[in-house]
Amino acid sequence: MPENLSDLLPLIKDSGPILIAGPTASGKSSLAVELAQRCDGCIINADAIQVFDNWRVLTARPSREDEAIAPHHLYGHIAKDAEYSVGHWLREVAPLLQSEKRPIIIGGTGLYFTALTQGLADIPPTPPDIRALGNTLRETKGLGALLADLDRDTRDAIDVQNPMRVQRAWEVLKSTGKSILAWQRDTPAPLVDLATTTPTAFDVDKTWLNKRIERRFDIMIETGALEEAKENAKDWDPDLLSSKAIGAPELISHIKGEISLDEACDLATIATRQFAKRQRTWFKSKMKSWISYSPT
Repeated sequence: MPENLSDLLPLIKDSGPILIAGPTASGKSSLAVELAQRCDGCIINADAIQVFDNWRVLTARPSREDEAIAPHHLYGHIAKDAEYSVGHWLREVAPLLQSEKRPIIIGGTGLYFTALTQGLADIPPTPPDIRALGNTLRETKGLGALLADLDRDTRDAIDVQNPMRVQRAWEVLKSTGKSILAWQRDTPAPLVDLATTTPTAFDVDKTWLNKRIERRFDIMIETGALEEAKENAKDWDPDLLSSKAIGAPELISHIKGEISLDEACDLATIATRQFAKRQRTWFKSKMKSWISYSPT
C-alpha cells in the first residue's frame, strides 16, 4: 500500500486514464494536480455536486490557482437548478477521454467510477409526477416508505442510508416496472476498460480524516462559504440536487435565524463525517482491486 507520491509513481502505468477516488477532505485534489504536472494531464471532475455553479467554496472545488496549473474539466459548469445525472456525466466525459492530455479523473462519487468502468444501464428519465411523489413520500414518511416497495435484492445492493440512491431505485421501479438491478443486468459496454487505467482509491485513517474535515469546514467559513450560502438563500429550494451540498442546509438554517453559526458548523461537520464514512464503505466494497493509497 503506497503511503506517499514516490511510492505511488512506480505503480502508475505509462498510458491510459488515471482514476483517483476517495472520501471528502482526503487530499485527492493535491495528488491530481501533482500528477497532472508530471504526466501532462488534464483533471476531470467525478464529483456529483462539484459540477454545479453555485458552490465553489462549500464543495471544495479546485482553487483558481490549481486551475491555472493544469486544465480542469466539468467543474461548476451546470446551473444550480438543472438536472444532472451519471448519464449526463458519462456523455460529457466521453470526448475528454480523447484529449491529447492524459485524463486524470478524480472525485468522491463512487457511482461515477462504477459507471465509467463497468457501464451504465440505459434507464429512461423519471417522469416529473413520479419524482414529485417520491419527494413527498421521502419528506413525509421517510426512506422506509420507499424501501418498503423495493425487493430484497435491490435493498441489499444499494446504499440504504443514502436518500438519493434509495429514491432513485424507487423511481426506476415505479416509472418502468423493472427494478434498477434488472436494468443494470442489461448494461452496455463501459467507456473505459479498468485494466487500461491506473485506478487509485484513497484508504485513510478515520481519525486522521475527521480532523481534516473539522479544520476544512472552519477554513470554508473563513474563505466565503457563508457568503455563498447567503446568495443561495435568496431562492433556496431544498429539492434541487445542488442543494444537497454537504453543509448547505445547515448554513441556510443559520441564515434563516433557526440556529447559530456554531451550531450550523457543528451539524455540517457531523454530516460531512457521516458522508465520508459512506464513501469509505463504498470504496472498500466496490474497489477492492484498485491501488489502495494511504497518505497518512
